[in-house]
Order: sequence, then C-alpha cells, then structure tokens
Amino acid sequence: MTAHTPPTPPFRDPRLPFAKRIDDLLSRLTREEKTAFLHQFAPGVERLGIAAFRTGQEALHGVAWMGPATVFPQAVGLGATWNPELVRRVGDAVSKEVRAMRAKDERVGLNVWAPTVNLLRHPLWGRNEEGYSEDPKLTSAIATAYTHGLRGDHPTYWRTAPVLKHWLAHNNETDRSTTSSSVRPRVLHEYDLRAFRETVEAGAVAGVMPAYNLVNGRPNHVSPYLSEHLRAWTDEELLVCSDAGAPSNLVDSEHYFDTHEEATAASLVAGVDSFTDHGTDSSQMTGRLRGALERGLLTEADLDTAVRRQLSARFRLGEFDPEYDPHDATCEFDSPAHRALAQEAAEQAVVLLKNDGVLPLAPDTRIAVVGLLADECKLDWYSGTLLHRSTPLEGLYERFGAERVEFAEGVDRVRLKTSAGAFLHVPVVADAADEVRGAEGALDPALLAGRTDLPPLTTDTTGTELALVDWGEGVLTLRAPDGRYLSVAEDGRVRASADQPGGWIVQETFRLEPHENGHLLKHLGTGRHVCVSADGVKVAEEDPEVFELVVAERGEDAVARAAAAADVVVVVAGNDPHINGRETEDRTTLRLPEHQERLLRAARAANPATVLALVSAYPYAVDPAALPAALWTAHGGQAAGTALARVLAGDVSPAGRLPQTWYADDADLPGLLDYDVIGARQTYLYFEGTPLFPFGHGLSYSSFAYDGLTTRAEDGTLHLSFSVTNTGDVTADEVAQLYTRAVDPSVPRPRRELLGHRRVALAPGATTELSFEVPLTAFAFWDVAQDRWRVEPGAYELMAGASSEDVRLRTTVTLEGEPTLPRPVVAGGLAAAGFDEQSGIEIVDRTKVSGDAVTPAGGATGELVYRDCDFGRGISEVTVEVAGEGTVELSLDGGRALAVLSPSAPASGPYDYVSLGASVAAAGVHDVRLRLRGPLRLAHVGFSG
Repeated sequence: MTAHTPPTPPFRDPRLPFAKRIDDLLSRLTREEKTAFLHQFAPGVERLGIAAFRTGQEALHGVAWMGPATVFPQAVGLGATWNPELVRRVGDAVSKEVRAMRAKDERVGLNVWAPTVNLLRHPLWGRNEEGYSEDPKLTSAIATAYTHGLRGDHPTYWRTAPVLKHWLAHNNETDRSTTSSSVRPRVLHEYDLRAFRETVEAGAVAGVMPAYNLVNGRPNHVSPYLSEHLRAWTDEELLVCSDAGAPSNLVDSEHYFDTHEEATAASLVAGVDSFTDHGTDSSQMTGRLRGALERGLLTEADLDTAVRRQLSARFRLGEFDPEYDPHDATCEFDSPAHRALAQEAAEQAVVLLKNDGVLPLAPDTRIAVVGLLADECKLDWYSGTLLHRSTPLEGLYERFGAERVEFAEGVDRVRLKTSAGAFLHVPVVADAADEVRGAEGALDPALLAGRTDLPPLTTDTTGTELALVDWGEGVLTLRAPDGRYLSVAEDGRVRASADQPGGWIVQETFRLEPHENGHLLKHLGTGRHVCVSADGVKVAEEDPEVFELVVAERGEDAVARAAAAADVVVVVAGNDPHINGRETEDRTTLRLPEHQERLLRAARAANPATVLALVSAYPYAVDPAALPAALWTAHGGQAAGTALARVLAGDVSPAGRLPQTWYADDADLPGLLDYDVIGARQTYLYFEGTPLFPFGHGLSYSSFAYDGLTTRAEDGTLHLSFSVTNTGDVTADEVAQLYTRAVDPSVPRPRRELLGHRRVALAPGATTELSFEVPLTAFAFWDVAQDRWRVEPGAYELMAGASSEDVRLRTTVTLEGEPTLPRPVVAGGLAAAGFDEQSGIEIVDRTKVSGDAVTPAGGATGELVYRDCDFGRGISEVTVEVAGEGTVELSLDGGRALAVLSPSAPASGPYDYVSLGASVAAAGVHDVRLRLRGPLRLAHVGFSG
C-alpha cells in the first residue's frame, strides 16, 4: 500500500487569488491563534506550518537597528533633493538590503516602518529630520517614490511592505502622548490628510502607523479617520500598526478609557490591526483582547478583520509562496552600486544658500576646515551602523590633499578640578576594544546598556584634558583624548566609554550648574550630580562634588589660528541628532548654539573668506549677510563628507532645494501646538513675512533661463509647458518649480502652492521643454459650507521659477468651477467645527467614537465666525447642542448679541449634550458670530421657524 498524500490546503495553492487563500487560512485558525496574531510579535502556528511574524523594521534612510547597513542621507535630506527618481532608487536599495540581511538574521523584518510623511509644519519639531517637506505635494511625491522602491516592481510579490508614519497631525514631541492637535476641516483635508492620501492612492503602501497624539480631542489610535478616509482611498487591505506603547497610553497617560480592555477593543474596532506594546512579551495585549472578547466588547469577526489585513501583507511578501517569491534570493548588500547611490544622494541633497563668488574653491586653495562637525559623520536614532564613513575633513583631505587642509575642531579644552585640589582623570586602557553602539543589532536599541568593562574615572594631581562642547542651552558633552565620550552606565559610574552620544535616553550629556565658587556637574540622563568617592567617580543623589572649570584653550582661539593661515575657511556647524532636537525632545529656538556662534565669529574675524556649511536636521536662523557663501545639508549618511567636498570643489554643481521655509527669527514662528496653518499663517503657503530663505530656494554654479510658458485646458486637465536653458558654463541640475494662487478667492487661500516640479540635468547651452499635466481638481479647496471639495470659478495665476519666491514666468488662467453659495443653515444648521474663522477655540471630540465639537481653549473665551449663512425667508428660533457649563452668545454681522444660551445645570460628563433654544429673528444672508464662555462644548447650531 502507498501512503496517501494529503491534499494541498487552498491557502497553500498559488493558483488561487490571495483573497480566497486568506479566507481558507482564517477558517483554519482558532480564536486563540487569531488573538495571538494581533501582537507585534505574532507566533508561528506549527500545526499549519506557519512561521512567526513581526511587524516593524525601521528603514527610514537605510536599514536601522539591525547592525551595519548602507546609510543614506536623513529623510529631510532626501526631501531636499527634490528628486523622486533618485529617492525611488534609494528605496529600492534599502529594500534589497532588508532582504539580504533577513537571509542571515531572521530578526530583520519585511514589514518596514517607513517613510514618515508628517509635514514639516514647524521647524522646532524634534523629529524634523524624519519628514520630507512642509508641502504636502512634495512630501507625497518623495514618499510615493520611496514606497515604490521599498515595494519593488513585481506585479504580485512585494520586496518589503511599507507602513507610513505617523497618522495624523503629529509635529510636537512635547507631551506628545497627551496633547491634542486642533485641526479644522480645511487644514485636515487640504494639508494633513493630503500627503497620506496621495501616497496611499499611488498603490505601494501596505499600511500606516497612528501617532501618539490626539487629534481634535480623540487619540489617533481610535480615530474614525482610519475608516472614513484612509481605507476609502484604496481597495487594498491596509495593515494599521500601533506605535510602540501607544495602546497602553490610552489608559495610562491619556486616561481616555477606564480599562485596557475597553481601549484595546476601541482601537481594534477603529482599525488598528497590530498592537506594538510591551516589547516581545505578547501576554499583556493578548490578555486584554481575551478580556474584551469575554466582556462582549469584541467579536471574533473583529479579530478576523484585523488578522485578514495582516495576512494580506504576508501573502504579498511571498511568505506562503517561497518558490515563486522573486525577492527570496536577493543578496545585494553594501554593493558598489549602493555605495555610489549613497554618495549621489548626499551630493544631490546639498543646498547652496548663498554664494558671492567664493565657491567653487580653486584646486590650489589653502583651506581651514573648522567647527564641531568638521570631523564628524553623525547618525540619528533611525540610522543603521556605518559600514563606511566620510567626514567633511576627510572629504577635503581626499579632494584637495592633506597638505592644503588645516583643521581646528573648536572644542574648549578643559580640566575639572575638585574641591580637594585634584583633577578628574581618565584611566588609560591600552587594549580596550572599540565598540560601536548598536553594531550587533537590536530589536529595541533603547534597551542597549552602556559599557561597564572600562574603569571608571578617578582623580589625580594632573588630571585629563577633556574636549568640552556646549550643544546649546547648557547641554554639554565631555570627550577624552582617546575619542570616547564620558558616559554613565547602569552601575552609576562615570567612564570614558561611548563612541558617540546616543541611545533612547542619552547618557553622555551633562550640565554645569553654578554653585558657590564653582560648579556642580549634573548628568542629564539620570538627573543626578557627579560625585567623587574612594572607588571612583559616579553619579549619586547626595554629596555632589563642586568643580572648578580650568580652561586650557578656548575653541575660538584654535579656530582663529587656523583661519588666519588659510585662503578660505569652511566652518562646519550644526547639530548632533541625539541632542537638543530629536524624538521625545523639541527644540526651543532657531538660533545656532552660542558655542558655534563663537566659532563662526572667530573665523570670520580672522578671515573674511569664511564659508558656513550647516550640517543639520533642521533649519537655523543664521544671518548670512557677513558671509560670502553658505550651504546646508542634512546629515548625509556614510558619504556625507565626500559629497560636501565635491560640491565645494565644483565637481558637482549644487542643486538641492530647501524643503521647508527657513524663518529669520523665533518671533516668526507660531506656537508649536498651533496646527492651524491657515489661521496662524504657517509655512510658505500662508506666511506673510520675509523668510531668511524661502521654500524651494537653492543656488547653482550655473545660471538658467526660463521661457515660453503656455497653458491649455482640456478634459478636466490643465496642460502647461515651458523651457529651461542652461545659460552658464558648467553642467548642472536645475529644479524647475510650478506654483499657483487664486487671484481673488472668497476664502483665505495659499499665497502660492506647489503644483509640480522637475529636476533636470543640462549641459551648458542646452534647453529642455518641461510639460505638466495638472488636474483641475488640484485647484480645489475644502468648502466648509458644503463639506466637500470645490473649484472656485475665477482667475488663477500660474508661476514657474527656481523657488517659491524666485518666479521667472507668470500667466493667468480662468477656470469655470462651481459658484460660491451661501450656507444653507435652515436645512442643515451649522456643524460647530465647520467655522470659517476662530479665535481662542479648540476642536474636541463630540463623542469617543466620532464627530467634532468646539470649546474655548482653557475654558476661557473663544469666538467663531461662519460666513454667508442663508436664513432664506426667515427663521425665528436657534438651538444649540452643548455639554458642560458656560454660555453661547449669537450675533449677526458683528452686531449685538441676539441670543444668550446657557445650560441650567452642568452636564454630568463632557459627552452629555443637551439642546437649548432661544428666539431669534433673521432672514437673508448674514455672517453668524458665536462667542463661547467657560468650559462648554458646542457640537451643533440649528435654525428653524
């Protein structure tokens, strides 16, 4: 007898559509197995031959956290290239390295959490480095390119499954898990949703990650927008993965729900499919899911919906068809092509801000390269470990020759003298192994511990000279002569042990606090002061040492010496991505730290031919008036130094463009938590001041002429074309930009708005014709009166040029559109959040499930304006739906109050609404003004009679 071969189950049959295979697999899973699938670390199902699976592999600009990999420029630097084709190739390379690394380390996941499409609305946001641009059109163009590269081009199987971060309206680290972004309907649709929508609609997105914050009073992890908007944009199943720890935040910090079972059920029903919480321990989340099922808060059908979405991603990744997966054998890693691409991306990201002719540098130039970042190749929290490293100093050595390059870092060289007269001493360890943080890879690098194999600091009569850097706001690092930074490990000892500042909680930063005749040295990671004991130097709660800071050399003195002997000085300034502006920490100012200002002043005083090269994750307010040249680049990854040197030498003509406005002063900025880009006149779209450098700005070593802007409207599309000619002497890229503005809008519209762009390479004398096809829907705005998109009839100016302010060509077109109609308030009333203007108002949640209401900020006083409300032949009564206590005053056209409504007794809770009415006589079209006083929520205003 021959053994009977069991039939192949349908979920293993590659001839069947994925949907049928998923149906079959779902039917075979038990409820307990489905429940287990909903944690980030989903276990395998041995009886079905299903492997374990985890969501979440960081890959923002290279494979992160899993050890060495190709490191590309930061995301904001990729945005500065304005080059979707390049960024697609970067995504392609990153996804290939994910596959190659997974073949050797199964901890590497294929569900990549990238890119970040949060708009760079506010330049003080700590995570500015992670986004692409302040503009939704540019952001979606770059994000779409990156996701297509990550996905791969096979029609069926995906190389990786990209998840967009962070849904939604997330631009502050300050109290990020408890603050609410108040986002009016126009800002929601025209700004925050738009970057996500256009990227999802492009078809290479596997899911999204909700952000920690709340939007309009409701946590993003229970947002109705996940179903109302996100999943309405595509027919594909989208996998929604929670951010780390966010499920617990719903109860523990946000106090939005009373129990974790309620919170977990609400998240799952709202659309969260995978819970990232408690690290690799899934027991907490699966226990909450079981409890929600037992209490009837969830059904097994709810589990099926979420598991189906996860399985959809896994099937597309080829997990169940390894013999047909075209990506399974991918092994390209750290290839010559990837190294070249990293350099190309770094070169294309360099933005020339100003040039009075000092650049490019002649081959025989004697150069002083100075500054705190001159010999640094900095990484950020979402970087991989460097396989290759190029600093500006190394790049200039390579390009110009070490004999023509002088270096001065500009650190303050100090000794720390104790009250007993001894000095801090770093023991010399001759055979100490070099260790790079994170080189071994970690699923959670926040758990990586500091080194304890090196001896702690001691004291002696001479001490060790330390390199002190003040990174701003008194935050210091101290570095030993061997290059290691002073750090504190879990045992509380102070050692020279870190290759760089870093970690989730940085253990390499200190602050000198004046005390009596000296200073206390506070370790910022632990909040404790440094003390000296018999068994070494440590941090402790008591007996802090009082130190005298003995300065051997000021950084500016070394800089001045080097600068005076050079033809040209290159000051490399900027930030360390782990200090003062990073995830969990917003910046407080646009100003360059004072230490670096000192170095810049010293260089300029010693040598007027001083070039400023800013290497940073965000804009600075640095006055360039006294400088002959200035450049900016984000931290450029492994080839950053080579790229900068090649641009300075003229081997590459710079063509990066600013992806966000550079403001001249902190006074130009709105509040960090003010998300109303329209009302607060934020970003290049609405800012009415004079920027330091405008959105889209960037100079070249060549020059370009624009000519022949023509337009033609046909079948719902506006066809535009113009030519660009390289009128200079060098081959160079130009980034041609196309903008529009409504000439006479009925509501506030952008001063100008990006419609499209092209980055083109042109030889001297060459001309190219650029054509754009712009759908007429691109001219629409969100009409709050009709609660939908509308193209307003009238004139629209079209502008082509080299930046949002450097306009070379203009023309005007007239669009038919739809006429502006007054609000039909008799039929539908007024949704409180659908205002035209507001002052002192926050949008909050009408219920925990859906809907918006408004309330005065801080329970004080706020005003709302609703323009052109049509009362028809007349009304005689107004009704308001309110909760809480306070008053609502109604007036028309700014006149006296016609009605004052107030609950007779405060409601028992914020969602317990009552309807109040009053007599009001009105007819025709008027502006309605409402004044709210006190901690009162207003959801709706109705008119009748």
